[in-house]
Amino acid sequence: MTELILGLMILSLIIWLCLILFWGQFWRVDQQLQIESSTCTKFPTVCIIVPARNEAEVITVTLRSLLLQDYPGNFQVLLVDDQSTDETASLAVEISEEFDQTAKLKIIVSKDLPPGWTGKLWAMEQGFQQINQLYQNDYPDYILFTDADIEHHISNLSQLVNKAETDNLDLVSLMVKLRCQSFWEQLLIPAFVFFFQKLYPFRWVNNPEKATAAAAGGCILINREMLTKIGGLSIIKTALIDDCSLAEAVKSHQGKIWLGLTSTTSSLRPYESLQSIWNMVARTAYTQLYYSPFLLVSSVLGMVIVYILPILGIFLGLLLGNWLITLLGLCTWLLMIFAYFPIIFFYQVPLLFTLCLPIIALFYTCMTIDSAKRHWQGVGGAWKGRFY
Repeated sequence: MTELILGLMILSLIIWLCLILFWGQFWRVDQQLQIESSTCTKFPTVCIIVPARNEAEVITVTLRSLLLQDYPGNFQVLLVDDQSTDETASLAVEISEEFDQTAKLKIIVSKDLPPGWTGKLWAMEQGFQQINQLYQNDYPDYILFTDADIEHHISNLSQLVNKAETDNLDLVSLMVKLRCQSFWEQLLIPAFVFFFQKLYPFRWVNNPEKATAAAAGGCILINREMLTKIGGLSIIKTALIDDCSLAEAVKSHQGKIWLGLTSTTSSLRPYESLQSIWNMVARTAYTQLYYSPFLLVSSVLGMVIVYILPILGIFLGLLLGNWLITLLGLCTWLLMIFAYFPIIFFYQVPLLFTLCLPIIALFYTCMTIDSAKRHWQGVGGAWKGRFY
């Protein structure tokens, strides 16, 4: 038994060494979109499409940040009201009138959700279809898909376009800064980004020679011609993880993509309770595993060996009087702390949370198991009254 524990502890340590040294430097936060002077000599036309369903609590902040962008070029905002039952649409009109920006805002009432589409993608598709009428064949160069719960820095659009134009990119996406104020947000949200970076190392995503493709759905600027080339949004209409599916489609057509962090454009979505974060993760976690029981079991075992076993090893070593097991567990835990520190620092939460990655991993493992359970019960992918 002691030999088995020792072997697993060595395996966990080797995995962490490999992750830190060879897995795309995923733990670093060096892939960021910085606020800097634009080098563009021309300013392409941009259409901003905002799918919104019952977003009355945040829509005024979001639209104000979009309508008041300092982008020198021509841009238009299309709000697709996805059959909201609250005041989303009327508040959108009010905020455009308040800042005298009614000419920049157009509201589209969503049609009924057809079979085979997810709600958000259907709303985005209707915005894309509306472009033909709005621009009368003088189509925009770029489309910015952004969620209705994001507050954009005043220069965000300028920086996105500048990045795309300067680096000749077909898709630029930002992992906006998620809200991190409550205890549960501080405990679990930085880890959400950390795990996403581990799953899709940003350096590999941004390397045209690597197959890794990902995007963050809250903020995606895409070249309109590339979107047309890949077949539009209809090719990913059933995808629950639509952002990464879109990025994969672009990269598979030899498109260049870039994904990074930002500290200036942020999500307004609060996650003040464990249940709210749990539901957010459980909605798509099993989708990431392609609904495979085998991958589910493998994922759970992997999380236990990589994150939880080192802490157990420290106590088991002390209990068994085996200093080597304890030392291996401690060294592995220190590697975890080292890798987790940059994202903790980026989110400016207490450094004490760097010690909590094993217990955080346990939470996320349980969320993944619950995601599979919901799928088997036929209620997976639930979002705002819809089930996929």
